[in-house]
Amino acid sequence: MKPKIYIDGQAGTTGLQIYDRLGQRDDIELLIISDELHRDVEERRKFMNAADLVFLCLPDAAVIEAVSLVENPKTKIIDASTAHRTNPAWDYGFPELSLEHRENIIGSKRVANPGCYASGFISIVYPLVKLGIIDKDVPLTSWGLSGYSGGGKKMIADYESEDKGDALYAPSHYALNGDHKHIPEMQVICGLTKKPVFNPIVDDYYKGMEVAVPLHAEFLNGYTASQIHDMLYTYYRNTCNVSVNPELVQDGKFYANSMAGTNQILLNVTGNDERVTITALLDNLGKGASGAAVQNMNLMLGFEENKGLK
Repeated sequence: MKPKIYIDGQAGTTGLQIYDRLGQRDDIELLIISDELHRDVEERRKFMNAADLVFLCLPDAAVIEAVSLVENPKTKIIDASTAHRTNPAWDYGFPELSLEHRENIIGSKRVANPGCYASGFISIVYPLVKLGIIDKDVPLTSWGLSGYSGGGKKMIADYESEDKGDALYAPSHYALNGDHKHIPEMQVICGLTKKPVFNPIVDDYYKGMEVAVPLHAEFLNGYTASQIHDMLYTYYRNTCNVSVNPELVQDGKFYANSMAGTNQILLNVTGNDERVTITALLDNLGKGASGAAVQNMNLMLGFEENKGLK
């Protein structure tokens, strides 16, 4: 019997991307609510409790309300919002981080899908802490560059407008108060004692992102750039969708849209004996959102991990 899947919030950017990834599959049954009833609480309740798995693609407050509508103990939930990413009752949906993360997702009924910038940052910092390359109390700084699709429908419309102003052709630094919504999960999932300083930038291209973490040698516990590269390469060697550039990068350029259209994170280690920078390249709509959500669904329902994602 095919698992029944319901997307609550299908009209949003992430919901549409999940639907596009699942719409051609013949091993699941998508439950589709009518357009005129997609805001009706009782109709949504009926669909959620009839589903084997529900994707929640809603703002945080609406997600919390939606979870309260699920009364069927067999219904599994993947939350694409920030509402539950630091909630210990929910499993964090990043299976490549460790065998424990993977096994928790497989057996879970409540999975919090990671944020896009957070996925890049955590893919770098989580193993650095776990391997003892950096201490958990190191003050970290990071910056990220993303395409405008991560900003939702309004931002997409603004950037794709024929009469957009000159300002939107240039990169824009935002979240200037230092409290970007992904910072709590960056800190909690990596086990950091201090919140990182994170500077996000949006630019005039559709999708793809890079997240960089620069580090002074004094914070690296004696490890060199070459050693860090080799340790990260080994750490992710057998994982499904995170990999490390086989070479220590000493020249060239990174393009933030280079992993667009994939469900992959590619890590690059660069630097010298005094300063090391590690950069994650990913698709903010792929491994940063809907691709990761479908990957988690596959694990939770017993499908091949990358089914529908290659």
